[in-house]
Amino acid sequence: MSILGNIVSSIFHHASSPASAAPAGAPSPQSKPATRASTAPTGATVDVAVIMDKLASQSKEKLDWRRSIVDMMKLLNLDSSMSARKHLAEELHYSGNMNDSAAMNVWLHKQVMVKLAENGGKVPNELKA
Repeated sequence: MSILGNIVSSIFHHASSPASAAPAGAPSPQSKPATRASTAPTGATVDVAVIMDKLASQSKEKLDWRRSIVDMMKLLNLDSSMSARKHLAEELHYSGNMNDSAAMNVWLHKQVMVKLAENGGKVPNELKA
């Protein structure tokens, strides 16, 4: 599975508790048709912020998933190495310099938020801009 697919699957997997997901049949205004990476049930919206905030509160480390792709991946127990992030950048068609990790990481974080929203995730607007 792709790294993006792993991110989406992991977040949606954590949505299994009723408090983490929006009620079925309550589509988000930003919801779009699901793609291959999606594991959200049809018509369901997964509140990404609720899930990630819950994971962050349970973590022993102070991880800022709202600003850091590395921290987001760590919270999801995914490989956050430079190699993994470069692979994710290739998946998402990053055209910048992959050796400029700061710029690439900022771009990756925004793109992952957009992809989560496209796949049935409810993502705060400030994280998609």
